[in-house]
Amino acid sequence: MRVETAKTEDASGGAEPPSRRLVGYARISPDAHRTDTQVAELRAAGCDQIRQDHASGTSDNRPVLEKVLSELTEGETLVVTNLDRLGQSAANLLQLIVRLLARGIHFRSLHDPIDTATSQGMFALEVLGAIVRLDRSVTAERTRAGMKAAKAKGKLAGNPGLRDGLPEARAAISRAREKAYLDDLQSSSESWLPVVQQLRPQHSWENIALILNRRGQDWTVERLRRAVHRMVREKHADPELLARSSRRIPEDRLMKLVAAVAIADPTLSLRGIAAQLDKMGEVPARGGRKWQPSSVRHFLDEAHRFGLLPR
Repeated sequence: MRVETAKTEDASGGAEPPSRRLVGYARISPDAHRTDTQVAELRAAGCDQIRQDHASGTSDNRPVLEKVLSELTEGETLVVTNLDRLGQSAANLLQLIVRLLARGIHFRSLHDPIDTATSQGMFALEVLGAIVRLDRSVTAERTRAGMKAAKAKGKLAGNPGLRDGLPEARAAISRAREKAYLDDLQSSSESWLPVVQQLRPQHSWENIALILNRRGQDWTVERLRRAVHRMVREKHADPELLARSSRRIPEDRLMKLVAAVAIADPTLSLRGIAAQLDKMGEVPARGGRKWQPSSVRHFLDEAHRFGLLPR
């Protein structure tokens, strides 16, 4: 996998990288139940904000990390002391870093040769990608060899209960899948549910999925709707999120999209909203290549008029 990012120069290659806000992240490890050392190193590295996860180092539930990832904005840098503080496997780590790069966010590990703002750091990331591909290839080859050896001995792959069509085996698999799905929703909810709560039911599922995906997530409309339905059923979300809007709004997709962007990030100026729409690939209503603040203002005024935005 080749990682594409904005062209930067490190100290050895010429120009210094531009100044950027550093956000630190610390997490306890199985053999060290305090983050004091990590916090001190992150402060010394210049992090003006440091967030900490106190869940076990072997736990997949990292709510603080999910919140940090959702709040980072373009031009900022996520900093950790060691790579294992961010990901629990090379594949997981690479996936997280690529998600950040796609949003224009850099990543730096103090004790490892990865800083995506430098050419050396990007080369190290390419090496990490090659290691992940090699590991997957070796694992797949071992699996095929194991299945071939088992078949030669007359053994069949898979769950015997499922293979024999036993109802209790099917029910157990179904329960395990449902539990895994719900656990995943709950562990990641801080990164997406607040946005849904802000925008529903006034805004469409399509617009909300667009906003979340612009923040580096990966939602389809149906998966998002299903996730919210499940959270409501488990009483982790308000049923009002599923309600239809009581007020009829003209079918103006751009008006609702502009309103959704403004609600998702109230700090954005007219030019900032225009820039977000350009990045989403939305074509301006009156043609042209780029959105203008005047067009954004028009749609915001319309959204105010129809009650999509508070005055």
